[in-house]
Amino acid sequence: MEKWPVDASTSHINDSTIVTVSKDDSDVQTNHSTADCSRPTYPDGGLQAWLTVLGAFLALFCTFGQLNSFGTFQTWYAEHQLHHLPPSTIAWIGSLQLWIFFFSGGFIGRLFDAHGPRVIMIPGTVVLVFSTMMTSLSSKYYQFILAQGVLFGLGVGMMFYPSLAAISTHFAKYRGTALGIAFAGSGVGGVVYPIMFQHLFERVGFGWAVRISGFISLAACCIAVATTTSLRAPTQQKAPALGLALFRDVPFVLVVGGSLLICLGLFIPFFYIADYAKDNHISANTIFYILSAMNGGGILGRLAPPLLSDAVGRYNVIVPCAFLMGLSALVFWIFAKTLVAIILFAVVYGFFSGAFIAMLIPCVAQISELSEIGTKIGVLYSIISFAALAGGPAAGALLRAGQGSYTGMIVLCGVSNVAGAVFMLAARLRLNRRILALV
Repeated sequence: MEKWPVDASTSHINDSTIVTVSKDDSDVQTNHSTADCSRPTYPDGGLQAWLTVLGAFLALFCTFGQLNSFGTFQTWYAEHQLHHLPPSTIAWIGSLQLWIFFFSGGFIGRLFDAHGPRVIMIPGTVVLVFSTMMTSLSSKYYQFILAQGVLFGLGVGMMFYPSLAAISTHFAKYRGTALGIAFAGSGVGGVVYPIMFQHLFERVGFGWAVRISGFISLAACCIAVATTTSLRAPTQQKAPALGLALFRDVPFVLVVGGSLLICLGLFIPFFYIADYAKDNHISANTIFYILSAMNGGGILGRLAPPLLSDAVGRYNVIVPCAFLMGLSALVFWIFAKTLVAIILFAVVYGFFSGAFIAMLIPCVAQISELSEIGTKIGVLYSIISFAALAGGPAAGALLRAGQGSYTGMIVLCGVSNVAGAVFMLAARLRLNRRILALV
């Protein structure tokens, strides 16, 4: 008997699975050899691969890092340019950012599968920097909606999806680790930007503070464009169609459903933790550090769980992280009234939310063929964009309905995350029902 190993990076079968083939059955052996040769190979390292990780780290630092820092703008606008508007109305700017960013994934993912990363990232750099400069000149609500909501969200998507999808073409065994390192860039940005904006708003004013961030984005994105490559050469063919076949993949559908619920509540603390701290009589000079603490917890969450997932299974990590993220809101945030308690919640929630964000793409890539990674990631984010759009305003509406009580929004955050974790667990059990299996 002759034994053939099954490549787990392109199959739902566990690494240890062995396919036994009889030498007498020459037809089966020939067919298997042909299929084996057609499977893509991943270098799982090398200069080109790690430069792509560096490029994605920088792209996420200045895009998703700023997006995670919208709470800084939410608090500033409520006291300055948009002081006449309620928090739920201001939150539409951040929610629109998220929706445009997420929804653009379906189209950008298809373009990546057809043409590679740079065709998307070069105009993405232009859009991102232009939107930042226009935000610095804005003073009316509709101007912030167009510049910071629509254009900035689109620029983030054009940098985010290609850089991360490119990493997935270089890594299989260590995909979780590589993507975790790249996602740490958004955590670092989430720590740096709130503190930077706090100081620059006071020293040079809103306009120049935002313009300085635009110049930082220009430098970081140029390096990202130069270093990000895809192992799979651009085909210049028609992008894969968004057919119904994707939705016949039951694990993928369950992952989409779980992500939809989780994203309804995921970003609520990032939008409202600063206002929550202010309403609990925390010093205005300290508030911005709370958001940085949340993003600081996200740095560790984007590194440690993905590294662990390469050893124990990606779905085995993302499920408890999603559950504990919701649980932390229900049993911790709802009782946090002092500065120390709020900061501790921020770090804990940042850790688990960062882990979920970093683990989502490796989980989708694990159940995808190489040629459809970009498309599946894009479809996922396009669908969950509607939950991300609704989360911030829904939380603001609950805050207003509760006459300033944060209990309603905290319950929404916690329950939606826990419910989403149940769907992620169902996807994991669909792939393998054995509790101790590496999935």
